Amino acid sequence: MKIAVDAMGGDNAPQVVVEGIEKARDQWTDLEFLLYGDEDKIKKYLKNNDRIKIIHTTEEILGTDEPVKAIRTKKNSSMVLAAKAVKNKEADALFSLGNTGALLASGIFVVGRIKQVDRPALMPTLPVVNSALGVNMLDVGANAEAKPAYLQQWAVMGSIYARDVKKIKNPRIALLNNGTEEDKGDSTHKEAYKLLENTEEINFIGNIESNNILSGDADVIVTDGFTGNAALKAIEGTATTLLTQMKHSLMDNGIFTKMGAAIVAPSLRGLKDMFDTSKSGGAVLLGLKSPVIKAHGAANSETVFYTVKQIYDMLLNDTVNKANKYFEQMSKD
Repeated sequence: MKIAVDAMGGDNAPQVVVEGIEKARDQWTDLEFLLYGDEDKIKKYLKNNDRIKIIHTTEEILGTDEPVKAIRTKKNSSMVLAAKAVKNKEADALFSLGNTGALLASGIFVVGRIKQVDRPALMPTLPVVNSALGVNMLDVGANAEAKPAYLQQWAVMGSIYARDVKKIKNPRIALLNNGTEEDKGDSTHKEAYKLLENTEEINFIGNIESNNILSGDADVIVTDGFTGNAALKAIEGTATTLLTQMKHSLMDNGIFTKMGAAIVAPSLRGLKDMFDTSKSGGAVLLGLKSPVIKAHGAANSETVFYTVKQIYDMLLNDTVNKANKYFEQMSKD
């Protein structure tokens, strides 16, 4: 199995990319990597090139670039060439820490979507209470608006992913809404509820409100990209603010408060670890012909390693083809 890697994407590329890839290479002997980027910069951090091939590129897509324009004008960039390798069957999956919009565009316009899926969706893993598995939420930004049929398709793909990659036998699927009652929400959500309720092979448990996203009550939550992105940013911002303020409260209020902070430090580390999503890997762009994964731009080498594990599990379980077969069968019925 080969993974095409945009080695130049991200805040700390290519160092963290190379370090994480080498660790993954040493862990899984049946994986090979195609690293696209500046050869001299990559070699600076590469210890050995066993099962790692560098493809030198002269361009890179920056975080400030306009996504669609970038993939059309920077055709020799590390991201676009990595995407073309997947399209041409030279690699089985695409991985990048770079520009999210450009990666979405590369996935849709270069790699290509599954025929029966109307719109691909971006799906990260969020932390939940009392579980290391987290919750998957989609869409969180690929589509600002969604039709009920999109939400149904995303629920199916999210369920397949949860079974294959997270090993959840019967994943619980929920619809993000402004109330738990069946008749809550606008016409889109009411219709989506009925579709999900009657979709075979998914365990639909009904609506879920935003205050329960991290409760562990669902394994997969479906929503439109506008709402999903807003909810995701609200969660990230709240977590960052809470942890920062807690640190200031404990460290800036005298010696006795600091002594108390030292006593409770082990318990507080557990709270910090809950919001550490490095082991969850990256966000998956579901609905494409091959796995396309986006890790956070500020990711470290550990996140890169676990994202490769995530891709490895998807390839090993043939997750994309399972979704393909499901939608092909659904279109025949």
